[in-house]
Amino acid sequence: MRDEVVEIYDDPKYEYGMKVVSRKNVRNDGTFPGKEIGELLVKKGDVGYVHSIGTFLQRYYIYGVDFIDRGYVVGMRVHELDVVEEQESKR
Repeated sequence: MRDEVVEIYDDPKYEYGMKVVSRKNVRNDGTFPGKEIGELLVKKGDVGYVHSIGTFLQRYYIYGVDFIDRGYVVGMRVHELDVVEEQESKR
């Protein structure tokens, strides 16, 4: 048995409304309605906003990320996301 961290013992890494970016391509594993299994849902580099925070198997946080340009919300794990740091313009 793998010794794996139970994420929900700690607070979620991301908060509602946070701007995030996908670290990888995400394909439908059969849990996204209206799309074929294997169909690309999110491309690496797509930007979205944390819309909801849920749990899976009482171990992991699942972040519902609203990818506005794609027009839908996709459930993502913490290792699939990074925070988008807003760049201050230097003039």
